[in-house]
Amino acid sequence: MNIFHVISLLGGLAMFLYGMRLMGDSLKENSSGALKTAMGKVTDNPVKAFILGVLVTALIQSSTATIVITAGLVGAGILTLHQSLGIIIGANVGTTVTGQIIRLLDVDAGSSDILRFFQPSTLAPIALIIGIVLIMGSFFKNAKSVGNIAIGFGILFSGLLNMTGAVNDLAQSGLIEKLFSGLGESPVLGYVTGAGVAFMLQSSSATIGILQAFSATGLLTFKAIYAVIVGIYLGDCVTTAIVCSIGAKAEPKRVGIVNILFNLSETVLVLVVVTVIHKLGLLNSLWEKPVNSSIIANTNTIFNLGCALSLFPMLTTYEKLSRKLVKDDPVKESKFKQQIEALNPVFFNTPALALQSCYKVLLTILAASRENIERSFRLLEKYDPELHMEIQADEDEIDRMTDQVSKYMVGCLSQLKLPYHVAILDQYYKVTSEFERLGDHAVNIAEHAAALKRNNTAFSPAALSELAVLENALLHILDETEQTFRKRDVDAAERIEPLVQVVGELIALLKRNHLKRMSTGECNVYADATFSDLMVEFHRIGDVCSNVGVATMVRVHPELADHEHLYYERLHSGSDEAFNAAYDRARQRYFSLLQKPVPKPEVKAEGPQAAPKAEEPAPEPALELGPEERMSAIDPEQDAQEQAEPTAQP
Repeated sequence: MNIFHVISLLGGLAMFLYGMRLMGDSLKENSSGALKTAMGKVTDNPVKAFILGVLVTALIQSSTATIVITAGLVGAGILTLHQSLGIIIGANVGTTVTGQIIRLLDVDAGSSDILRFFQPSTLAPIALIIGIVLIMGSFFKNAKSVGNIAIGFGILFSGLLNMTGAVNDLAQSGLIEKLFSGLGESPVLGYVTGAGVAFMLQSSSATIGILQAFSATGLLTFKAIYAVIVGIYLGDCVTTAIVCSIGAKAEPKRVGIVNILFNLSETVLVLVVVTVIHKLGLLNSLWEKPVNSSIIANTNTIFNLGCALSLFPMLTTYEKLSRKLVKDDPVKESKFKQQIEALNPVFFNTPALALQSCYKVLLTILAASRENIERSFRLLEKYDPELHMEIQADEDEIDRMTDQVSKYMVGCLSQLKLPYHVAILDQYYKVTSEFERLGDHAVNIAEHAAALKRNNTAFSPAALSELAVLENALLHILDETEQTFRKRDVDAAERIEPLVQVVGELIALLKRNHLKRMSTGECNVYADATFSDLMVEFHRIGDVCSNVGVATMVRVHPELADHEHLYYERLHSGSDEAFNAAYDRARQRYFSLLQKPVPKPEVKAEGPQAAPKAEEPAPEPALELGPEERMSAIDPEQDAQEQAEPTAQP
């Protein structure tokens, strides 16, 4: 033995590991979308899940990748932990396919030219030739990915052949014989060795492949390798559990724990069964016999498949144990818990109550988004990290409420029979995303304020004064928007568009003034990008409010549904006197404020009751309904208003 034999061995190992990684990564890249779709459709049938786990792992050559993908699907809520159990066990069986491929080392071609094609010494160059032709030719869409798979396959077998040649040279030194004879005398040492190597390589398939390469020396016996194979299972699953746990919530972590529990059970079962069978004398013919690549591959497959079938009934036990070992994530109670809980499916049979629940949640979302916008405006004047955190926390609540009410409306839709109720739900569905977008804009404004702080830049007093005028106008629009939705107030809806147009003109003027101040050095050049981004956010807030106003107009005047663009054209053409008058008043008010100090906007109280009172809208046209239908046709907005504002006594 000399240093060159060791270098050759390590070089072959490097090629083998790289080939396996390249082949597996290319397979995953080429089929990851289809794999996730297939895994996401797994039913509660654990047998189907088991078969899927076997097939996916056999395809991508990595049980770790299969289980990590499964953990990701569990974390995303696409799969439950219970559905993932069969996939986990199937992945452990599927990983034995690599060993069965490597056993081609033992193919004896003899005088048959056909069998010679299946020997690694022939397969390797063929795979490399096919791979490079596909990569360089780009004959079809995924030619490069398929070529990488072939190249990986060829490199894998080239490395395997290199390792085999190196260990044959090393075998003459007697070192390998001493090493593996020691493992044969101490199953515990073999178990620890297998676990350690698999943990370092992060692949059970690679570790089995190395063992198969060493079997070419003819010095490995069954008693020396069975404990090593079992140890490999534990080392590989520990790596998988660590990957599943990084930054994950409770359910994905449990996927990794179930994998560990299964592999621990597998190792105990195999060691006990092999020991008992050996004591009975049933393994005498194999115990001291040198093993080859085929025997190692078959042993690995039998161990995994036998344990999977034996331990399959314990799936529920593993699930229960994982829940005891990994506690549920702490649940932070929502500040809007009462509104969310009001979205009760039992109300589907009484549409008026279901719609009223949606109405109250939407009012809450709008109020929370408006408050966040006010907070973000304050951050522009003076940045406060705690206030920024409050904005983000409430944005999470807004997103949660939006998700809940959207799902609730989808469930409610099939129960609606009256066109009147369908019209209400249609309006609610349109404004849900608009209200949520208001919250997004608040977060974006807060992020821009934080960026100013991080970069140690600030707006000039003149810029802040002009921004205050613009903020006042936007809060005015938000007030009209809330009034529009709360009362189904057409007059308020019509007041939104003139204000939005004035805001657009204010933004254009502020941009010009900002450019002039930068040219004179009054405004910081480094704050220009932030100023421009803020103008975009302010403009979009106005657009959102405009959309809410139009959705209300369509609700009251259904004939506008297919002609919204004509409505806008009429307003902006100058032929609508009411629009022109409202526009002139708003323009005079806010452009005049640019010439004098602007008072800070009054902070509104939280909650739906804080909206300004307005006259009741004209009642909807009466419908000819029976007694039960009259009960279900209550207008949720009117009903909510009656609860908030009791009718005055004459």
